[in-house]
Amino acid sequence: MDMTALLHALILGIVEGLTEFLPISSTGHLILVGTLLDFNSEKGKLFEVVIQSGAILAVCWEYRKKIGAVVAGLPNDPAARRFALNLVIGFVPIGVLGLLFGKAIKTHLFNATSVATAFIVGALVILWAERRTHTIRIESVDELRWPDALKLGLAQCFALIPGTSRAGATIIGGLFFGLSRRAATEFSFFLAIPTLIVATLYDLYKARDLLNGDDLLLFATGFAAAFLSAFLAVRGLLRYIVHHDFTAFAWYRIVFGLIVLGTGYAGWVNWSA
Repeated sequence: MDMTALLHALILGIVEGLTEFLPISSTGHLILVGTLLDFNSEKGKLFEVVIQSGAILAVCWEYRKKIGAVVAGLPNDPAARRFALNLVIGFVPIGVLGLLFGKAIKTHLFNATSVATAFIVGALVILWAERRTHTIRIESVDELRWPDALKLGLAQCFALIPGTSRAGATIIGGLFFGLSRRAATEFSFFLAIPTLIVATLYDLYKARDLLNGDDLLLFATGFAAAFLSAFLAVRGLLRYIVHHDFTAFAWYRIVFGLIVLGTGYAGWVNWSA
């Protein structure tokens, strides 16, 4: 196995894990880093699907007790059934829109300019949200009702635009809809599970002809890196929001977006490659 390829797999796995559950867009980062590493081929896209499953496993492991309690309570616990129904309702909007427009979005918006622009626009929305007076009516994810889940699911649809951030759309949407920071963040984590599992299985099915046993070590490296870095990112974010808001992420997005636009305009980086 080419050691350079393994190094690229490790880097992309770390990038996926660190960015999947933070409001800074994993898809946008993977597009840009993949371009820098020349890892945006069809096999590279399949690799991104595989490492995404590592990030999913990390959040499932972090919340294994909650998930286990919900699954065990489905037959006779109304709270568990309500929680599961909320996840289904929250997933439906992006599932439908993804099927209808996913191909067109990947064709026209999966490029550095669109990603950088979405980074900056998303940052401005975060800054706007953080300057508003928050009226909290939902402190815990267990207090959510189906209309709340539907609104968060609709907010998640903005993540179809690369560079927007699925986590950012749902977390900031949650703040607008009256959720506490922890409730918005945790529901974003939980909603990621069905969303990313369905997207991963769908993409794996479409790319099944590219699956090759020779790439097992490459995929395993990226998967393990994504799992570990996502696990650390989830725990770190939960600790961070206890005493901080999301303004720092907004400024990161602005700086990152401007660097991409600036280096591309100056010709220092050929992002179109």
